[in-house]
Amino acid sequence: MMTPIINFFRTKIYTAIFLLLAIMFIGVAGYMYLSHYTFIDALYMTVITMTTVGFGEVSPLDETARIFTIFLIIASVVIVGYALSVITEYILSKNNIEELKQKKMQKQIDNFKNHIIICGYGRNGKQAARKLFAYKRLFVVIEKDKEIEQRLQFDNVPYVIGNANDDEILIKAGVHRASSFISALPNDADNLFVVLSARQINKDINIISRASHESSYDKLKFAGANNVILPDKIGGDHMASLVVVPGLMEFIDNLSIVGKSNINIEEIAVEKLYNTKDVKTIKDLDLRRKTGCTVIGYKNANGEYIVNPEAEIELVPQSKIIVLGRPEQIEALNSEYNIH
Repeated sequence: MMTPIINFFRTKIYTAIFLLLAIMFIGVAGYMYLSHYTFIDALYMTVITMTTVGFGEVSPLDETARIFTIFLIIASVVIVGYALSVITEYILSKNNIEELKQKKMQKQIDNFKNHIIICGYGRNGKQAARKLFAYKRLFVVIEKDKEIEQRLQFDNVPYVIGNANDDEILIKAGVHRASSFISALPNDADNLFVVLSARQINKDINIISRASHESSYDKLKFAGANNVILPDKIGGDHMASLVVVPGLMEFIDNLSIVGKSNINIEEIAVEKLYNTKDVKTIKDLDLRRKTGCTVIGYKNANGEYIVNPEAEIELVPQSKIIVLGRPEQIEALNSEYNIH
């Protein structure tokens, strides 16, 4: 898809080409009419006149033809000069198109608030981005590998190119305005440094870090990570569970996102469901009848979870509920309460 900048320069180039062809046509037609040249002779005279190379005339020109030649030289100098300037400007500007696109994206990122930052766009980072995209959450990717930039552009992901160990790069990604930070770098030492930097800039941000080795778990927690994920350990547990309780694990897997927009499970703050000045219960909300969704979990203001909560549980301020439903039921819930 062409950008407006490319379209602008292409329009100018097409204009320059049209003017060159037009002045050439006028020159050929003029010499054929005024001096009775053949087409080849007229074309030759027009080209040497436009390029001002100074070769001799095909045949002596009368006064009228010389006046026409003067006009052709002046017009040619202006048009050829314009064409050369447009082509030069296009070549120079083409090198800056990526820079202009990056500035436009940075302006967009500067307007983000309460967004999520993903550090690293490898396997784990890309999976995190896909899930956040499905939940329609704003996020920014920090990636230092310039070669991955094309993949980020293809996936239509806002990004900042640079080393996340640099505080300036974290600030460009809006870490001081972000609500969460996911450090998905392959190296534990890099994750440790990034977590430490992010926590230093934003004391309240929720930080989730990847770790390759169990020995890094405590270090990352000490550095400021709220949660530390060990992908290899989770993968091993998952494979063992598929042997022990295969049916259950298949069901849990189906609770994940099946596509880019199919969501089966959602966590919702009670403030989005009703005015918490008058406390309601799960039964009062009657989500099952209104949307088809079922409340399967409750998280109180202290962060404690209750699985399969009773209908009489009061939904106090700063608590959350976890609901389960088919994608269309989750969508009905979001529409009913204007969530997202």
